[in-house]
Amino acid sequence: MQPTIIGVRFTKIGKVYHFDGTSLGQVETGDQVLVDTTRGRHLGEVVQVFPDVPPRPDGGWKRVERRATPRDLLLQQSWQTRQTEAMINCRARAAELGLKGIKIVAAEYNYDGSRLTLLFNTASDEKPDLKSLRKDMQAQYPASQVDMRQIGPRDVAKILGGMGACGLETRCCSQFLTDFSPISIKMAKEQGISLTPTEITGMCGRLRCCLIYEYEQYVEARKQLPKRNKRVITPRGEGKVLDVQPMTNKVVVLLDGEEDKHLVSTFDRDEIQPWDELEALRRKSEAPCDRHEGGGCTCGRTRQS
Repeated sequence: MQPTIIGVRFTKIGKVYHFDGTSLGQVETGDQVLVDTTRGRHLGEVVQVFPDVPPRPDGGWKRVERRATPRDLLLQQSWQTRQTEAMINCRARAAELGLKGIKIVAAEYNYDGSRLTLLFNTASDEKPDLKSLRKDMQAQYPASQVDMRQIGPRDVAKILGGMGACGLETRCCSQFLTDFSPISIKMAKEQGISLTPTEITGMCGRLRCCLIYEYEQYVEARKQLPKRNKRVITPRGEGKVLDVQPMTNKVVVLLDGEEDKHLVSTFDRDEIQPWDELEALRRKSEAPCDRHEGGGCTCGRTRQS
């Protein structure tokens, strides 16, 4: 019998983890389930049911304990109302200890309050020593196991939410991004985006996640267009490519003789031809044919002497 593999999410816009839900019998998306994770027992929502069994990971899949009961859901809501208080108390204690460059971002209880995770971010890449802070918070919350977890600037922006730099009322990371992809300057260059830091940097201080959205489309579109400074032949004569517009499949050309006027013309990709390819064909057609023998060759080229 094949196992029933399901995808479970623990936060509204969070990463999906895979579990073995065979013990649940019939399972549907939207069901609330209780699972045991590396960070304790948590309550999550089923967001995916695999019709076919995916490749088995190293160590296999963890099993779902059971479906969540109404009591479990009420218990979770009860502990969630105490998270803000725990975060404020942790911030106050960090200030009393004189911890510099430490920002307590959020506090998270698991569904039954047995574990309290305090999420923090630092101004530097060095891992701080927070043993004293964790010890003090553990003494303040003895009924819960207290953990300190460091998160990156993108995760901070995701938790805090707010308006995006582009004007969207809710940032992409807080609205639908469940995972962060690597972003590079190359992606901005490929799309012709200004490299001014304010133009390509998000509220988190890192390169904007949206730089990857259309990157592949730009790469594919550019493959069909001539590169800048290439010579091309247009319906209005020869010229040099100044720029390309990948999303509209157009080419901006400076025609020969128009340099002094600084006039440029825009043509569709189908209207232009590469100058070097046509020049190569012209030279080939003018070259003598070493196989030309009287009327036996139909290439139309001159007989080689």
